[in-house]
Amino acid sequence: MARLLVLYKTPKNPEAFNKHYQSVHIPLAKKIPGLKHYDISSGDVGTPTGASDIHLVAALDFETVAALKLGLASPEGQAAAGDLANFADGGADLLIFDTKDA
Repeated sequence: MARLLVLYKTPKNPEAFNKHYQSVHIPLAKKIPGLKHYDISSGDVGTPTGASDIHLVAALDFETVAALKLGLASPEGQAAAGDLANFADGGADLLIFDTKDA
């Protein structure tokens, strides 16, 4: 499997972020072709030593990195990427990698 991990940093208005993310962004992201599984963090995102600057973590799984990249390049993927400017004013780091059972 391949994973897109999105680390959303703390936004200026967490309530507005959460509302937009739930009502607009999740439905857009779920339309990305090839998406197999999508989950998000629940509650505070911390570190072993305490708080972090991460507001929310999203993990989107695809069969392969190639499928993930094709999905992101699709019109649906571009719509989801374009939506980031509408709510993620704290910034976001996107990481792409293969996964395996350990």
